[in-house]
Amino acid sequence: MEKILILDFGSQYTQLIARAVREANVFCEIIPFNKKINYDSSLKGIILSGSPFSVNDVNAPEINVDEMHKHLPVLGICYGAQLTAKQFGGRVANSSKREYGRAQMHKQKEDIILNDVKELSQVWMSHADTILELPDGFEVLATTESIPYAAFKKNADEFALYCLQFHPEVYHSTEGKKILKNFLVNICGCSQSWTPAHFVNDTVAQLKQQIGNRKVIMALSGGVDSTVAATLIHKAIGDRLFGIFVDNGVLRKNEFEEVLETYNKIGLNVKGVDAKKLFYTDFAGKTDPEAKRKVIGKLFIDVFQDEAKKVEGIELLGQGTIYPDVIESVSVHGPSVTIKSHHNVGGLPSKMHLELVEPLRFLFKDEVRRVGKELGIPDTMLQRHPFPGPGLAIRILGEVTEEKVALLQQADYIYIKGLKDRGLYDSVWQAGAILLPVKSVGVMGDERTYEFTIALRAVTSVDGMTADWAHLPYDFLADISNEIINNVKGINRVVYDISSKPPATIEWE
Repeated sequence: MEKILILDFGSQYTQLIARAVREANVFCEIIPFNKKINYDSSLKGIILSGSPFSVNDVNAPEINVDEMHKHLPVLGICYGAQLTAKQFGGRVANSSKREYGRAQMHKQKEDIILNDVKELSQVWMSHADTILELPDGFEVLATTESIPYAAFKKNADEFALYCLQFHPEVYHSTEGKKILKNFLVNICGCSQSWTPAHFVNDTVAQLKQQIGNRKVIMALSGGVDSTVAATLIHKAIGDRLFGIFVDNGVLRKNEFEEVLETYNKIGLNVKGVDAKKLFYTDFAGKTDPEAKRKVIGKLFIDVFQDEAKKVEGIELLGQGTIYPDVIESVSVHGPSVTIKSHHNVGGLPSKMHLELVEPLRFLFKDEVRRVGKELGIPDTMLQRHPFPGPGLAIRILGEVTEEKVALLQQADYIYIKGLKDRGLYDSVWQAGAILLPVKSVGVMGDERTYEFTIALRAVTSVDGMTADWAHLPYDFLADISNEIINNVKGINRVVYDISSKPPATIEWE
């Protein structure tokens, strides 16, 4: 399978480059800048990402651009462009002012990489260094009002070497994806054959080869990633995939039954395990968010292991790992600082000594959904909002009890159903209700009440890394508030969270 390599120098935009390449139906991988490159026949080109470093920093990340350029077409973006200019003998220095934001690109020469790109096309700058002199043998292709070398290339070589000081991968570069596509198709010769159907066919064939006649066990959550991963594995090996779906007591209202019904319709071999009482017992007295997450993680592994022992001859563990998880683990800076521990089945492979099967490990979330659609998984499952692994346990601030779960399930059900009924659900990336550990005075009829408060949360986002609060209509919020207060005994106040991420997180715990 043909591919493009993206060398990561630590830029916040690196994943966006990969997304743009994938959108052009070209497969790509992100690797740290210092990982050895295997120049096999599948590799069609290399993209050098931006970076928070200056090329003049003592510890600036470096690679040999000339060596790469002898093998394949190369495109340097921002830091990649500055590093290229410096290594070939140009002059790069700190700019007198940070060049950040929108700019208009003036084409100085027609070139294949700028095919069908308009004069004065808007581009996005984000750098502190600037190129003061181009190296010998390079020519300028485009400028902006403040940048004399916005786009340039090296002349007279077998393989092309192009550089852009702006970021074509971001939304604000209005024709940036066209420029990237020109590089991929016209310069690297990519066939644009990497489609969901192509991925399904290739992956099923690879799974058959990896798994052979063995059995796979997999923990399912009802979420998009695990469902699509399980469907791919099932397509390869049928009922030799044994799925386990655990009711940990903090799922959404009716979720256990509805998810099992969907799995049955899809044809997956899944066993539902009702472990609510076990989890409620272990939640007792726990108020710290990390303590609650650890309860969920440890007890889930215990329950899963007990069920796995009932299936003889298991050698493989299926997981719904997706590409952002893989990138994080091999980041140029190493794994990021832990803001909160994440509940997944990460502890299972080492505990159970099983070989991993991860069919989605090179896909982004939106690609997982497209593959799911290709597999015929219902939209009701594919378009579900993300739901945290610890479930409602981290949407109940303070101690988790069966009574509090019931309160939150009812309020959350009314809220989510309201979003769907009013046609707002698909415009929101994630929504949910949070039960606060605060009671306040209210009045219902002639009676005084002293009951809990519910906070409603809804955000818009692309991938959850950053998020803005959703500007839901006031009349909708008013209606939902009334419906919750009138129908959920124990709640007398509803508030709406208008915090963005950062500085707040999407979940409250």
